[in-house]
Amino acid sequence: MEAKLRDIAALLRAELAGDGEVLIRGAAPFETASGDQLTYAGSSRFLRRIDETDAGAILVPRGFEAPGRNLLRVDNPELTFLKLLDRFVPKAPPRIGIDPTACTGQDVEMGRDVYLGPHVVIGDRVRLGDRVKIAAGTFIGDDVQMGDDVEIWPNVTILERCRIGSRVRIQAATVIGSIGFGYVNDGERYHPIPHTGIVQIDDDVDIGAGNTIDRATFGRTWIQSGVKTDNQVHIAHNVTVGSHTVMAAQAGVSGSVTIGSHCILAGQSGVSQHLTLGDRVIVGPQAGLAKSVPEGQIVSGSPEMPHRTWLKVHRIIPRLPEFRKQMADLEKRLRALEAAAAFASGEKPD
Repeated sequence: MEAKLRDIAALLRAELAGDGEVLIRGAAPFETASGDQLTYAGSSRFLRRIDETDAGAILVPRGFEAPGRNLLRVDNPELTFLKLLDRFVPKAPPRIGIDPTACTGQDVEMGRDVYLGPHVVIGDRVRLGDRVKIAAGTFIGDDVQMGDDVEIWPNVTILERCRIGSRVRIQAATVIGSIGFGYVNDGERYHPIPHTGIVQIDDDVDIGAGNTIDRATFGRTWIQSGVKTDNQVHIAHNVTVGSHTVMAAQAGVSGSVTIGSHCILAGQSGVSQHLTLGDRVIVGPQAGLAKSVPEGQIVSGSPEMPHRTWLKVHRIIPRLPEFRKQMADLEKRLRALEAAAAFASGEKPD
């Protein structure tokens, strides 16, 4: 990346304030950017510290003023910064072709410019779209279908009949289509429930490393468009995750849960089976949900409660030993007062 600031402003359709002739040779974080680099300050936390960065230019929200600094004013500084990186940071050339050690089954259909890495195994009747990239050691089961521009990292397992949309990215060691945790107990032993459904992943989904997404008992486990999951997320059988929902590391969802769109499940949060979360629900870290949550609610804690209530409870918990001592002192004083009152009235003490 090397360009004059005025040219970058024109590219980004940004409002320029400052010296447009400054030469920008790269991009860097707020704290480490130097005089020939571009950074961004999207939140008040960074805007208050605007004089602390050595960056040659700063992406800021529209309307922000900082006399003497080179600014590019945009609607969303962080998103604009990411788009700029995507455009200017050098990318590795796309890999195309089939490694000699890859193994493909019968009646496999592949689109244009597909890449299969070393020791990839493709089952029978698999359909791969254009520009699909499958890295080393991945297993794709029979009758799997994928759209265009799918990227699969090493050692991923996608089991039979699952459906993967376009522009999906699946990171290393994830398993899609595993059998769900379902058993029937006859009083003596557990009998496994057959899982004959599939996993369907829609377009523009990102799946983190080490995820497990179980196939449905019947029908489908459904990850809708735009969903993003962090590493080590578990999604059980027959779950529906609504569009553009985000799930952080180690979040776990039990069977037959329905999650609305634009939800956030923070790290290590858990959802019990058969619950429904409305659209735009936020679940705090390590929260445990035992009941459904209406649209737009923010919940925290285990068991879950409104986030504002949880904040009050969380502040009280460390003081419980102090409160216990105060309560014991109050009980002692109350007994003394009751005894004194009884003595004054001539009553026989207990």
